[in-house]
Amino acid sequence: MNHDFVYAYIHGFASGPKARKGEMLGGSFAALGHTLLRPDINNPSFAKLTYTGALARLDQMDVESRTDAQRWCLIGSSMGGYLSAYWSSCFPERVARLVLLCPGFDLVSRWPKMYGADKMARWQHDGDLMLPDADGVQTPVHWGFIEDSSRYPAFPVVPCPTLIIHGTRDTVVPIESSRLYAAQHPHVQLIEVDDDHGLIASMPLIWKETQRFFALA
Repeated sequence: MNHDFVYAYIHGFASGPKARKGEMLGGSFAALGHTLLRPDINNPSFAKLTYTGALARLDQMDVESRTDAQRWCLIGSSMGGYLSAYWSSCFPERVARLVLLCPGFDLVSRWPKMYGADKMARWQHDGDLMLPDADGVQTPVHWGFIEDSSRYPAFPVVPCPTLIIHGTRDTVVPIESSRLYAAQHPHVQLIEVDDDHGLIASMPLIWKETQRFFALA
């Protein structure tokens, strides 16, 4: 078994470490004798989530779980895909490879398109917006999430070989963003699948390609 790498799954917005994709991938890694870490990046909570807080959780995971001789192989889903890409751009020496599932590049520009201008204006005016968390519980998410995420680059440049798997029927993060990203970065490979943002139907392919890309055995 190769001990040069450590593995983690970074969940998306309104999700958590027990999300279905993370559970399925965790089981597949375990079957090969590997551990797939699944940090909860809702830091300090879903209601008070920020990109900055989520990235701090990745920093904490790095300190607690990686030796200086090891590098990360990260799987990031949606917002977690964006955060994995951004974190790797900050610490290129710590990351070997990335698998990004419908990565939320330029997600900030998507919120008005998903919720509409009026709802966004109410969110800003009221200071929070009721949104379902990972368990479907309606939670008041603070406007600070939008303010904080707006400070980060829409398309961070990944420093390592990267595989993107994106659904052609994704309406949350349209596939055009991944097509553009892959076209602009020669070390990024894009696999398009006939699926939506959840990618649940594509999990067998995702595992097969992840196993290949990370050279898991």
